[in-house]
Amino acid sequence: MRDLRALPKAHLHLHFAGAMRHATLLELAARDGIHLPDQLVAEWPPRLSAADEKGWFRFQRLYDVARSVLRTEADVRRLVREAAEDDVRDGGRWLEIQVDPSGYGARFGGVTAFTELVLDAVAEASRETGLGITLVIAANRTRHPLDARTLARLAAQYAGRGVVGFGLSNDERRGRTEEFDHAFAIAERAGLLLVPHGGELRGPEHIRTVIDALHADRLGHGVRVAEDAELLDLVAAAGITLEVCPTSNVSLGVYTDLSSVPLPTLLDAGATVALGADDPLLFGSRLAGQYATMRAAHDLSDETLAELARMSVRASAAPESVTAAILADIDTWLQQG
Repeated sequence: MRDLRALPKAHLHLHFAGAMRHATLLELAARDGIHLPDQLVAEWPPRLSAADEKGWFRFQRLYDVARSVLRTEADVRRLVREAAEDDVRDGGRWLEIQVDPSGYGARFGGVTAFTELVLDAVAEASRETGLGITLVIAANRTRHPLDARTLARLAAQYAGRGVVGFGLSNDERRGRTEEFDHAFAIAERAGLLLVPHGGELRGPEHIRTVIDALHADRLGHGVRVAEDAELLDLVAAAGITLEVCPTSNVSLGVYTDLSSVPLPTLLDAGATVALGADDPLLFGSRLAGQYATMRAAHDLSDETLAELARMSVRASAAPESVTAAILADIDTWLQQG
């Protein structure tokens, strides 16, 4: 079998703090005397389930603890650089990393100052590693929709200057998706990709709402569209990309095991799928691992894996010249087997 780490690919679903290396988490926590729960130390990677709101709360608590170790500008730059290095090691050629600036603004001088810090760190890491990196600014659906409008205007301010998309994350069972439509309209007018989460913890009925109300170009997860054949056909025909994160789905209890992740159903319907790692810090698996687990669970051929990589590249915001170069290198990967 061909080496999946050598397969060129794009990474479209990676959260900021969740991209941190486990060793870095431990080092930064020790530096500042931050107590980490056992689930992030001896029991890492943690056993998680979001089948109910208590389960999601425990997951979110671990994420918030991890985020709290980022105390300095150097910490932010280190996280971005190491995330880039890890993606390059896994065959990554393009990365769109997602961040909610409101979770960091208080410590870093406000959401605008933090966004500019991250964008500078992204540019620096891109120069050092050769990886194309851009930013997706995401609102938190557990906060007021007016906060989302503020972030949408922030994202629009930097459209074309390192920010390529606008998202909506956190527990999709919370809040009313329709109330975020104004924020997404702001992002849409700015020409940003619209990439809200949907179809992870809720099923097809919510996917319809996300598509209709927020005009999604891509769906963060979206994997549960497989439960509705008619909707799946509509999603495939519309070219809406599904950012499928297999190890995350299993860790959070969306599916019982990797063989239950319905990737073949999605592909058979002609859907566009981009595999992503979501939060490697909490799920213990990075980008190449998503391809490896799906290869093993569904006996995927290298031709299918190469097509998955192509879809990730085509669904990205990479410039045409970059896209063409990566696609050519994917062809070379197949030819050299």
